[in-house]
Amino acid sequence: MKDGYGREINYLRISLTDRCNLRCRYCMPDGITPVEHCQILTYEEILRVAECAVSLGITRFKLTGGEPLVRRDCPQLAAKLKALPGVEQVTLTTNGILLPLHLDELAKAGLDGVNVSIDALCPERYSAITGWRGETPDWEELLRRCVKQSWNTKVNVVLQQENRTEWALLARLAERLPVDVRFIELMPLGYGGKCDSVGAEKALEELKQFWPDLHPVQEHRGNGPARYFAAQGLRGRIGLIDAVSHKFCANCNRVRLTSTGWLKPCLCYEEGTDLRALLRSGCDNRMLTAAIAEAISRKPAAHCFEQRSQITEHKTMSQIGG
Repeated sequence: MKDGYGREINYLRISLTDRCNLRCRYCMPDGITPVEHCQILTYEEILRVAECAVSLGITRFKLTGGEPLVRRDCPQLAAKLKALPGVEQVTLTTNGILLPLHLDELAKAGLDGVNVSIDALCPERYSAITGWRGETPDWEELLRRCVKQSWNTKVNVVLQQENRTEWALLARLAERLPVDVRFIELMPLGYGGKCDSVGAEKALEELKQFWPDLHPVQEHRGNGPARYFAAQGLRGRIGLIDAVSHKFCANCNRVRLTSTGWLKPCLCYEEGTDLRALLRSGCDNRMLTAAIAEAISRKPAAHCFEQRSQITEHKTMSQIGG
């Protein structure tokens, strides 16, 4: 389906929960109260939304959170989504802590790809950023297991002053493994707007000290807006997701469903459609499909991250869906 600006919308990000086992300061620091479970869409409700979305031409789904793997039976939902006629791809974004426990189930479910968020390899720095006090996985071994499943495997790194010394160490994962390492500008939403952000161009400048031949490549490596760079010696790619400094809205192909059933055409604005209210009022699929189509048609032309006073979304990223 095309939105009001002629963009083909074929990608839906589905947040399964606003809960998380980490307490990243830019997303969900200590003190946030999660919503009651009855406010979260059931899996049956999510599948109804997905079925209607597919009828409109949405064929790709990303499971997010919070942390999607803290919700019970996440792999089973992935399998049911993948089994819907017309679905081409189901992927997952995770912080990776619980991934070793569920990796085999997700593989059996037919998962197509995984994004693992790793803001630091140093355990002490990782703990300082994320609030995690337990043992972290062997990140390289975990990524190797993902690659063995033939998953499109990516590492997500949120650019912060605090992890600046880690950028090259994280990028070197793309030397040893065929994974893409993407550096993401901090979204000025929720607690992210209160943190010290770093532009993606600064990261690229520093990484070129280690790979002077880093150069842009015109490759389609997923559903998102990342700009990718290659260099001799890299098995994967370095990606920049620079939504704040470099708008990519003209090519945006996505909408988002929050865990509470709010369909958001754009991350930047609070406007959206309450699909939970429709679902629980007894609507049929024709009405649900029409509501989704109407929301897509009203997708705004662009975000306004560069003009923060115009941002109308004040929820945290864990409440919106990462």
